[in-house]
Amino acid sequence: MSTSEAKARQEAPRGAGGDADLTAEILRNALCVAAEEASIVVVRSAYSTFIVEGADAAAAILDADGRLIAHSLSTALIQCASLRSALPYVIKAHPLRTMAPGDVFVVNDVYQGGIHANDLLVFRPVFMDGEPRYFTGTLIHVADLSGLSAGGMASDATDVYLEGLQLPPVRIATADGLVDDLVRVLAANSRTPEKLVGDLRALIAGVNVAARRLEEIAESHTPAGLARGIDAYLAHTEHRMRTGLAALPQGTHHGEYRLDSGHTIRVAVTVDGSGGIVVDFDGADEQVPHPINSGFSQTHGGVMYAVRCFVDPSLPMNEGCFAPVDVRMPAGSLVNCTPPYPGGGRFGTVAAAEEAIFAALTSASPGSGGVAASGILQAFSISGARRPWLHMSFDLGGMGARDGYDGPDATGALFGGGRNIIPQAEPIEARLPVRIEEVSLIPGSGGAGRHRGGLGTRTVIRMLDDARVDTRGDRLLRPPPGAAGGEPGRAGGYYRERLDGTREPLGAKATRQPLAAGEALVVETSGGGGYGDPAERDPEAIRRDLADGRVTGEDA
Repeated sequence: MSTSEAKARQEAPRGAGGDADLTAEILRNALCVAAEEASIVVVRSAYSTFIVEGADAAAAILDADGRLIAHSLSTALIQCASLRSALPYVIKAHPLRTMAPGDVFVVNDVYQGGIHANDLLVFRPVFMDGEPRYFTGTLIHVADLSGLSAGGMASDATDVYLEGLQLPPVRIATADGLVDDLVRVLAANSRTPEKLVGDLRALIAGVNVAARRLEEIAESHTPAGLARGIDAYLAHTEHRMRTGLAALPQGTHHGEYRLDSGHTIRVAVTVDGSGGIVVDFDGADEQVPHPINSGFSQTHGGVMYAVRCFVDPSLPMNEGCFAPVDVRMPAGSLVNCTPPYPGGGRFGTVAAAEEAIFAALTSASPGSGGVAASGILQAFSISGARRPWLHMSFDLGGMGARDGYDGPDATGALFGGGRNIIPQAEPIEARLPVRIEEVSLIPGSGGAGRHRGGLGTRTVIRMLDDARVDTRGDRLLRPPPGAAGGEPGRAGGYYRERLDGTREPLGAKATRQPLAAGEALVVETSGGGGYGDPAERDPEAIRRDLADGRVTGEDA
């Protein structure tokens, strides 16, 4: 049995039994496999190293009402939320009656459900009985699409236009093929045009494959049978989601988290026991002219990540999960930026929103000390200074500990990323003028406590050609705090290692910093916070940490 089949079986709702139950499971499995095949096609067809080796591609099936039906295994919650959020804007710009079989649309506008300039969302309508009933969607971070810094990593952008070329929902292909004029415009706005166009073709190939599979499913089950099966599937998921939410402590609970910049995300979470939940960010700080703001779709994805941590983890991620969650994000705030404020550096803000929700819901449980904060994704890009080449990647910090459990290493509060998350060293070295000299855990980086925070990582990348580096991180000036008396994790950072071996900090949001051939970029991620009094840690756990090299004698 494939991974997709196993996942679909696990997610299948109970039916009336017998043949009907089996038919429902086959249908749901087919939808998941169609999305999974689309994502695999994108990865195998893409040109960018980060996509090919990191498998960071998302694919989904939605209906004409904008409901999320199924997605690929690699699709992260922020990608689900973005595909789901952007489709209504596509339909608004191109009404259903104006669409034709073979049409394909692309969008990246952060204010219309997108993520940022380099994340292209592609949609294709799927016609049944002469009408567009469903959409297939794919999404990846393309190689480069203009902006101050290569790869869309401009941490000094003061408005959205400095982050890259903005695309409202536009038709990129028809049944006759690509819209060549638009493709030429996109290529002219990329530092790596061949990779960009290759990635775009891969995205379109993905939606085309998923569309064919959906048409085959409808042929087997009939369009009416497909619609009934989808409605039942989503309704069952929603019922399970509401049951889980109804079990949470009732009332309005408050939480907050502060970014390195000093800006604060505040949230009020209201549970009334009816199966619904309201997540209100009315107290969040106002947006700023720096790329730490988040678009509404990204914040929504972070909310779903946090809320799902308190319900049945086996729930499938579809419209049934979204329906009971009312997310209120004031326009013009850090969690819902408006034109022309930038939104590319959203990870720190979205992660802060998650931590605020964790704090709100755990504080509502009597006797609960909550969960310690986690190190988060630390992104960076390296680009050629004399000739065009580009490496984009990120490393992950340690996850915070909680009551009864140490935090996992090198995981962080991850709500985005592909199958492999971080590309392997060998393919990167084969494709690019760099040498990866170290990828390791940092002993002692997890916060001390009765339960230890997860460890951060150290990555050393040596330049074989003159380059420039851009960084984007958070929880480096304010390391992830502990909980219930636990200590904070060790703060990470970005460093330039000179030819003589000396190191100097680059800053959490450095831009276009030169690295000469022979110098190295060192990326260290923050460890997770500890939980509980460190003096209460089990001596056997300390001995095990020492034996495994997770702590030093001094740490112990």
